[in-house]
Amino acid sequence: MTQLGATITPEGIRFAVWSSSARRLWVSLFDDSGARELDRLELKPEGEGVHALLVSGLGDGTRYAFRADGDYAPERGLWFDPDKLLTDPYAVEVDRPYQYHWRLAAKRNEGADTASLMPKAVARSLPKPVPVKPPLFQPGGLIYELNVRSFTRLHPDVPEAQRGTVAALAHPAIIEHLKRLGVSAVELMPVTAWIDERHLPPLGLGNAWGYNPVTFMALDPRLAPGGLKELRDTVAALRKAGIGTILDLVFNHTGESDRLGPTLSLRGLDALAYYRHQPDGRLVNDTGTGNTVACDHPVVREMVLDTLRHFVRFAGVDGFRFDLAPVLGRVDGAFDPEAPLLRDIAGDPVLADRVLIAEPWDIGPNGYQLGNFRPPYLEWNDRYRDDVRRFWRGDAGAIGALATRLAGSSDVFGREDGPVSRTVNFIAAHDGMTLADIVAYERKHNEANGEQNRDGHNDNLSWNNGVEGETGDEAISVSRSGDRRALLATLFASRGTIMLTAGDEFGRTQKGNNNAYAQDNAITWLDWAGRDHALEQYASSLATLRRAFPALTDTHFLAGEPADGSEIPDVAWLTETGAPPGEADWNDPGRHRLVMLLGDNEGGRLAVMINGDRRQCVFTLPARDGFEWLPAVETQPVDLARPLPGRSVGFMIERRAAGSGNRKGS
Repeated sequence: MTQLGATITPEGIRFAVWSSSARRLWVSLFDDSGARELDRLELKPEGEGVHALLVSGLGDGTRYAFRADGDYAPERGLWFDPDKLLTDPYAVEVDRPYQYHWRLAAKRNEGADTASLMPKAVARSLPKPVPVKPPLFQPGGLIYELNVRSFTRLHPDVPEAQRGTVAALAHPAIIEHLKRLGVSAVELMPVTAWIDERHLPPLGLGNAWGYNPVTFMALDPRLAPGGLKELRDTVAALRKAGIGTILDLVFNHTGESDRLGPTLSLRGLDALAYYRHQPDGRLVNDTGTGNTVACDHPVVREMVLDTLRHFVRFAGVDGFRFDLAPVLGRVDGAFDPEAPLLRDIAGDPVLADRVLIAEPWDIGPNGYQLGNFRPPYLEWNDRYRDDVRRFWRGDAGAIGALATRLAGSSDVFGREDGPVSRTVNFIAAHDGMTLADIVAYERKHNEANGEQNRDGHNDNLSWNNGVEGETGDEAISVSRSGDRRALLATLFASRGTIMLTAGDEFGRTQKGNNNAYAQDNAITWLDWAGRDHALEQYASSLATLRRAFPALTDTHFLAGEPADGSEIPDVAWLTETGAPPGEADWNDPGRHRLVMLLGDNEGGRLAVMINGDRRQCVFTLPARDGFEWLPAVETQPVDLARPLPGRSVGFMIERRAAGSGNRKGS
């Protein structure tokens, strides 16, 4: 297909847009402020649904938008209205953020022209592509998920004008923090331009997460006032520090919402083609947002591919995380792991080596697809999240599930994928309770969202040590601090890729709010001044251990057999007495203690001693002549002669003894 969007040439700008059912299409040109429409020029059909026009005398910085006319019959998926100004689906820049207004959703002939309400696309000459380099991130590393705005909004070292922007991520203080944690790649929650859901403005709230895009390439001016160059420079600065960048992109729906939603771009150009519809004309809602993008349509597939290539070529990103990824694999409504779009992404010459991460669920029919994507897609593993939470909550019979999750979840990813796990292990993410709140709130507290606490998940697998929320009780505070350390230790001790959400390393809280998408305020802004420095240092020590012991970052499933070049098994499971657990131990509902003994190619071993019981316990580790057991984490020295505290994780590393003899665990 011909190049779509606004292409700057020596003769002027060529505007091109696709629609299979519009009768007429125009490009509207605006002054430099975007306030006054200077001209409205009709595009010419070029075949295969493309309408285009070369306008001479225009150049970089031109503000424009499209208009379309045709049948207006929403019951048949047709929404044409020339009074609705439409953003170019291929826009690479918009001049201001989107703001919801009821007139954007008015029926044809019932609302005035929307030009004054809409941002304008800005035509730009794209820079030279960045040099192609392999992604820095490799499976087994640490992904650090962050919300660009909330991450640095309160950071004291970042210049105030830069706080909350993409550029702030390149600040030396931020990069130093990421390096201390051993971050392999930052995963940026959506940075493309979005619009608030229509129910938020009356509540005095706004979308703070960005999972409500209008188009897919243009960055939100609130996050990247410097446009594509700001993202490109930040990616380069992070890469220089050894840190990759992954973009969280939303291709499953747009902010045009349901039949009562605004007409902003795709809906006004060709809703019937861009969105999936029921046979009776109703919008399919596999996303819970009111619409579902038709990712099996050839034009949509090409638009998604063009978007991904755009961010690789011109920003140099390592890869992508796909929100509600089963939508990308739905063909005629049913998920197919060999769907054309999923296959095209993985096989595209520009994209084939990029990091590809699927959120493997949506709310449509058979929407839960964990483990059903194909390599090279990694997958968010909510089974890991839930089983780890159940274990540390004290649920009966959770020890076997914990071992499976620590070892890479072979029950999920070992079916057809061969010997390598595609898991992305996480305990907390942007969606849900923070790691600190998991151990402080048994129930969600979403009152600030204005929906009478009805929104958000009810089953959080969380606990509160007997008292809901914050407390001044020293014993409860100590207990919760221990639980947070145990959760972090479990994550860093898990085989394969791990993901940590920004701020969880120092105890960030959302006061029990598990659906804080509409809280662009202190509920989500990271409190750098009040962070738990001891917890942060502990997380940094865990990161150091993980980097030093390759068996933790290896993505191959554990087999209990010696790895190549080693004489000891890659893993041995032990009870606290040092004996292998029998069937009765694995099936004991009251058992909450376990040792994972990992081997490495240098002949040493790492003991991960897990005491999920509230009582302290002395752990015994097997001794070998010529080796000794040493504490593995500086901020948590463990002495095998002393009991391991209740609800904690201890680490010992076995190394060759400096002299003769060995040290035997007691």
